[in-house]
Amino acid sequence: MPFYHQLGQIPKKRHTQFKKPDGSLYREEVMGTRGFSGIQSILYHLWQPTALKEANILEREQIETVQGRPLQPSHIKGKEFKSSGDLISARQWLFVNQDVKVGLSTPTEQMSYFYRNGMADEIYFVHHGSGVFRSQFGSIPFCKGDYIVIPVGTTFRIETEGESKFLVVESRGRVESPRRYRNEYGQLLEHSPYCERDIRIPKDLETHDEKGEFEVRVKMDSEITQLTLAHHPFDVIGWDGYLYPWIFNIADFEPITGSIHQPPPVHQTFASDGYVLCSFVPRMYDYHPEAVPVPYNHSNVNSDEVLYYVDGSFMSRKGLEVGSFSLHPAGVPHGPHPGTVEASLGKKRTEELAVMVDTFHPLQITKAAEQLLDHKYLLSWLEKSKA
Repeated sequence: MPFYHQLGQIPKKRHTQFKKPDGSLYREEVMGTRGFSGIQSILYHLWQPTALKEANILEREQIETVQGRPLQPSHIKGKEFKSSGDLISARQWLFVNQDVKVGLSTPTEQMSYFYRNGMADEIYFVHHGSGVFRSQFGSIPFCKGDYIVIPVGTTFRIETEGESKFLVVESRGRVESPRRYRNEYGQLLEHSPYCERDIRIPKDLETHDEKGEFEVRVKMDSEITQLTLAHHPFDVIGWDGYLYPWIFNIADFEPITGSIHQPPPVHQTFASDGYVLCSFVPRMYDYHPEAVPVPYNHSNVNSDEVLYYVDGSFMSRKGLEVGSFSLHPAGVPHGPHPGTVEASLGKKRTEELAVMVDTFHPLQITKAAEQLLDHKYLLSWLEKSKA
């Protein structure tokens, strides 16, 4: 969801001399995606961003997936999920494929280091909690319901306040707004469910003029490298461009409704390579006099569907709690639980709140997810006999 932004001090022309008060030069860094053909920002540092003291392999991320499991709908009891550590070390992946990883984090400690993903964008959906997101681009406060969108290559630290829980999405493709909601200039159109006014971007640039030893952990694919930087990584005096972190709150998503039931793409919030992310928010039901408000049975041909239940009561499902995940894989039709269609007739509104990730390649569930499986979910569509 990039648009041009400028913060702090920058020279009149890029790639020209930009001097400190003592006559020495600020250090320019061009940070861009897709070589030099994607979006980019230009940052000006007090010190050389390349000044490293040490580099070591810290660890390799190990993800164990469940093999030989039948193709079937699944309920993962995410309400029972608990992890410990800081935001990064506490996260556990529950669903993975070559394009995206989806998991949870319930941090119990503050981050003592800085973190950077060198291969993927990341999204942190704040289910519970608040705090401050800090990066070389500046800081942004966050709260419950926020999507914190962090582009690849961003060095950051997230400070939490009190108990918190995050839905985490690691995306090998760039996270952006759906193409159909933008004009040829990138501006969000009138029919988009959100606009630029809803996007919160860095406003407070915190420039740290500190030398010493600062730990930055960089993830490249599955390997974590521990870098020791010779100065504070947030030594940026100014920057401008299109590449930077931003925050969007799910409460600012304006639902699209119709006289009859609308398909899931009307809930789409973000697009990326290999998957889409949707927000189901409180909204009016369909208003045709004979409308059936709950979703019709459908086959997600070429898509696996993961729903994370954030709040309220989901109209088409029974037995799922706040914090639950449902996984409905491609190849198996799915739809409303028995009785929910009839119960929805004549209803005017739903108060459900959920986040959906639809992938275009099959997902595997991890060993961590297997520990939270509801083994009765498969049978929950069987009609009870009236005899």
